[in-house]
Amino acid sequence: MGVIDVLLLIAYSMSLICALLLIAALFLYFRRRLRAKAVSLFMVAAFFFLSAYTVQMAIALWIRFTAVPGAGAVLASLQTEALAVAQTGTTIGLLILTLLVFTKRQDLFIVLQEGKKGGASHADPDTNQ
Repeated sequence: MGVIDVLLLIAYSMSLICALLLIAALFLYFRRRLRAKAVSLFMVAAFFFLSAYTVQMAIALWIRFTAVPGAGAVLASLQTEALAVAQTGTTIGLLILTLLVFTKRQDLFIVLQEGKKGGASHADPDTNQ
């Protein structure tokens, strides 16, 4: 392995670790927000992007560790297809985030409601008379 390969392994590993830590922190955020029944659309898009990016970094590490002369064509094809799917997810996440930022819609929330009982909505005060 050359110097570039070692640097890439270090960079990919650090990116993967940071992304996993961020996903764990976002998971805690989503748990709190789901209990409050409102989740920021921007944070959902960021979580989607970060998840796709994490998969992409894991695949990049997989490719780097298995980059040996004479690797099977099936393995190379599988790695290429997996990387294409991860890159597509990353690109979709970036497009959503870019759209939200440039339309100044970062403050959109998804409000989750339980099933309606007796026609009263979740936001209505309880009127059991």
